[in-house]
Amino acid sequence: MSTLKFDEGRLMQVLVSPIVSEKATNAAEQGQVLFKVLRDATKPEIKAAVELLFKVEVKSVQVLNQKGKTKRFGGRIGRRDHAKKAFVCLKDGQELNFSGEAA
Repeated sequence: MSTLKFDEGRLMQVLVSPIVSEKATNAAEQGQVLFKVLRDATKPEIKAAVELLFKVEVKSVQVLNQKGKTKRFGGRIGRRDHAKKAFVCLKDGQELNFSGEAA
């Protein structure tokens, strides 16, 4: 587990939601899991949050900042919110269980 200490309340908020898509399914075959995370979250925070919430060992974390798309809402032009994605690579033999039960 992580040696750095983080505020547990903050770690509970870092992971916004898992990403379920075709790209996420392909990444899962390589032992990676995708999450939408807070925009100010750091790699060590993301790693600690995944290890705390899912009781797994994380090998590495890559992040991707995604710009919000420009969209039209009726006659007005607006923009979706920016987002930050995290590609979490699990150590060999580790598996993520989204049901919330410890295995």
